[in-house]
Amino acid sequence: MGKAADAFRTISEVADWLEVPAHVLRFWESKFTQIKPVKRAGGRRYYRPADMALLGGIKVLLHDQGMTIKGAQKFLRENGIQQVSDMSPPLDEEAQGALSGIALDVPSVPARPADV
Repeated sequence: MGKAADAFRTISEVADWLEVPAHVLRFWESKFTQIKPVKRAGGRRYYRPADMALLGGIKVLLHDQGMTIKGAQKFLRENGIQQVSDMSPPLDEEAQGALSGIALDVPSVPARPADV
């Protein structure tokens, strides 16, 4: 069973999803003040689905569109978090459910034949 739709993800889970090393996410946090993962004891980072969408959008700007850090910062300032988040690749089904408010982990139950 996977995590709940609104569960926080670790830096390694987000790094795997985006296919970038974890140190890249930490660097992006230093350059984009809008990225604010929850930090727990010992400095461990936990990302909400909204954080994941923003990171996905930033990856599109930097890696796919070839923007510089400064260019991506300017784009984010001028267009807002939502527009950048909308550029993100699709989140996994569980995280996507948290963004839309719909749980996707409800198991389907096969119909039982009526007892005769």
